[in-house]
Amino acid sequence: MSQIPAMSLGLSQEEEKESNIMTKLLGVIAIAAVAFAVAPAQAAKHAMGGCSGSNLEKTETAIENMADGGSKFVAQKEIAAAQDSLLNGKMGACGAHLNKAMHATMGK
Repeated sequence: MSQIPAMSLGLSQEEEKESNIMTKLLGVIAIAAVAFAVAPAQAAKHAMGGCSGSNLEKTETAIENMADGGSKFVAQKEIAAAQDSLLNGKMGACGAHLNKAMHATMGK
């Protein structure tokens, strides 16, 4: 008879550990869900607000330091399109072209 309470005590500790693990797992899942929901919004915000004179200048400097080739040509076309969009007040298009130019500088 004395073994039964000890066995039930061991089971409740195991159940408590499993409950703690499940709680932690649910917490991690919730954090990941929030991160995946917020990341695209932040990326869109950055792309829209990323078109500034300083960002254009930084990207142009990176393009100048690139080796000649296809990636440099693509980056130059994108920076020209970004500048044109900026001059025409199309901030969304400017940000998109600037983003493509930045990626081209990082790719090669």
